[in-house]
Amino acid sequence: MGFAVTDQFEIVFDTIETSRKAQNLRKNPEIALVIGGWISGDERTVQYEGKADEPWGTELERVKQVYYSVYPDGPMRASWPGLIYIRVKPKWLRYSDYNKDPAEIVECKAEDLVR
Repeated sequence: MGFAVTDQFEIVFDTIETSRKAQNLRKNPEIALVIGGWISGDERTVQYEGKADEPWGTELERVKQVYYSVYPDGPMRASWPGLIYIRVKPKWLRYSDYNKDPAEIVECKAEDLVR
């Protein structure tokens, strides 16, 4: 799943409204993600807990611009029937870097992430 991250550590992605993830998040917007593992042997991850929503109005335009900055082909998909944008607001996250010795582990709550 491709996603972008805002300056407020919100995760933004697009999906089709009939997808399992969209249907499940509409029933229960609480979400947990583990992000990492892009390169073999890289021992860095982010554990992320948050609450998903479907922004609208100016908030939708704001998060779409963030998403499009990472995925320039995003506007081409905007005409797909049923395409929606999901934003996840962080509640808690933990960054772990086991490439270092000793390992670096940083844990944050939502209020710690406010800039």
